[in-house]
Amino acid sequence: MEGTELGWWGVLIAVIGGAIRVSTPYLFVSLGETLTEKSGRVNLGLEGVLVMGAMSGYATAVLTGQPWLGVLVAGCAGALLSLVHALVCSLPRVNDIAVGIALFIFGTGLAFFLGKPFINPSAPRLPDLDLGWWSDSPHIQSALQISPLFLFGFALALFLAWALKNTRWGLVLRTVGDSSEAAQALGYNITLVRIAGTVAGGFLAGVGGSYLSLYFPGTWNEGLSSGQGLMAVALVIFARWDPVRCFYASLLFGGATALGPALQSAGVTANYYLYGAAPYFLTLAVLIYSASPRKALEGAPGEVSISR
Repeated sequence: MEGTELGWWGVLIAVIGGAIRVSTPYLFVSLGETLTEKSGRVNLGLEGVLVMGAMSGYATAVLTGQPWLGVLVAGCAGALLSLVHALVCSLPRVNDIAVGIALFIFGTGLAFFLGKPFINPSAPRLPDLDLGWWSDSPHIQSALQISPLFLFGFALALFLAWALKNTRWGLVLRTVGDSSEAAQALGYNITLVRIAGTVAGGFLAGVGGSYLSLYFPGTWNEGLSSGQGLMAVALVIFARWDPVRCFYASLLFGGATALGPALQSAGVTANYYLYGAAPYFLTLAVLIYSASPRKALEGAPGEVSISR
């Protein structure tokens, strides 16, 4: 076992490797929700979008043998579901939160129904990048195998952080999200901008779902996401709607998820299920931390519900 051969260094390496592997869905969903909320809309249905992306990506890979095509289809499926959310929320007197909950239920139910034929077939996995080449230990090599999607997510976080501050579309998105009256006075189409932000966010959440089914854990089943889409919404609040902070927060959530298996590999089996609940405790702590009047408003777009 990794822990018995490398001691507590093995635990640290396992947590780091696990944080990298587990953080990727959190990262894509949180970046997607950041774009959505920057436009002034909240999408609590991203759990359903994530599960639908996982199913559609896996089914595509099974049918075509092309995992990267599965990633693209998963993103498109997430964008389509989010388009439904955006269009419904554009109607008068429609509440974003209620529609998001409905989308969550609809997306997961539809994915479970359509995905039943694909539970047993095996799909080709996304390739690995071996960052443990420098070590002769197979345990270190295994811990430091990551997906190219993680590096793409990191690059995307940096790009979005720059683009939101330095490009015209970033300025338009932030203006619509901060003050619809000001955006309307400037001649921007508020509905169109919010639809675009919501659809883009859904695409990224769908890509995050494909990672779950095509890389880690690399299967399709009805309990695949474990609530990661909902936790990512809390992560966005914790990261103060900043893409780079979303990356760091995703690593934190990923490390919390990897803590239990890493300690078990070192022979620490007592209270294993308590350690397994670490990401849920962390989510609760983040929500409590963010609930104070001062923290709740810090960095929040002016049009989202949390700041109104």
